[in-house]
Amino acid sequence: MLEADGEDHLSHADFAKIATLIGSEAGIRLPPAKRLMVEGRLRRRLRALQIATFDGYCNYIFRQDGLRAELPYLINVVTTNKTDFFREPEHFELMRDKMVPELLAARNGERNPVLKIWSAASSTGAEAFTCAMVLADMAKAQKNFRFSILGTDISTDVLDHGRRAVYPAEQIVPVPQSMQAQYLMWSRKAGIRPDVRIVPELRRLVQFHRLNLMDEKYPFDKDVDIVLLRNVLIYFDKADQAKVINRLVGHLRPGGYLLLGHSESMIGTSIPVRQVAPAVFQRV
Repeated sequence: MLEADGEDHLSHADFAKIATLIGSEAGIRLPPAKRLMVEGRLRRRLRALQIATFDGYCNYIFRQDGLRAELPYLINVVTTNKTDFFREPEHFELMRDKMVPELLAARNGERNPVLKIWSAASSTGAEAFTCAMVLADMAKAQKNFRFSILGTDISTDVLDHGRRAVYPAEQIVPVPQSMQAQYLMWSRKAGIRPDVRIVPELRRLVQFHRLNLMDEKYPFDKDVDIVLLRNVLIYFDKADQAKVINRLVGHLRPGGYLLLGHSESMIGTSIPVRQVAPAVFQRV
């Protein structure tokens, strides 16, 4: 669709089709106000496919059987992947001071138990590696448990980023200096924006896998100790929020914890959890 500025644009009708598709496939709501954002992000994809117009792109995915091949890329384009190390730091303080000690106390009869942590919308991995740093510090001090961390996301791009575990130096500013010294490696390449990489010892303890939270079943363990699903539910409608939370709680061991974003603390009354702190819930 050509507009007055002479540029090709994503039409309202085609945006509505894309929004409906993303809503049904990924549960992500794209209101009309997001049209220009989606258009801007899609321009690079059109260039990669050598498709000249948005109409041509939509013709390819909706009328030329291109959707199966294109859907993962389209989801990568429209998903928002905001993440930071030690985001909402009180959650990690609570993990260190309350959650992990109580989880270990409940398994006092086990020798060297493995704590399982799941970052269920891991984005580029900052949350998963924050958990890894906190638990690694505790495991070094206590020497009475091991841990493994799973990071899942619908976007293949961010999962690849998490597996590489390379981040711009400005992103790791919230990481305490003692942890930076232990768990980060600095790039030797000269440059204005140096990169850092998570040390191999932590990378080995964090696995990344693709997961669509809208799937009816999740192919992961059902004895997880802590699940983090923070600042994701705001993109889903209430019915999908309840389904996702119920499925995730089903993967927690009794006494395990679910952490949501601070703007997502109301999750209904039919779920078998009790609130123990702001946006922190424990399976009963």
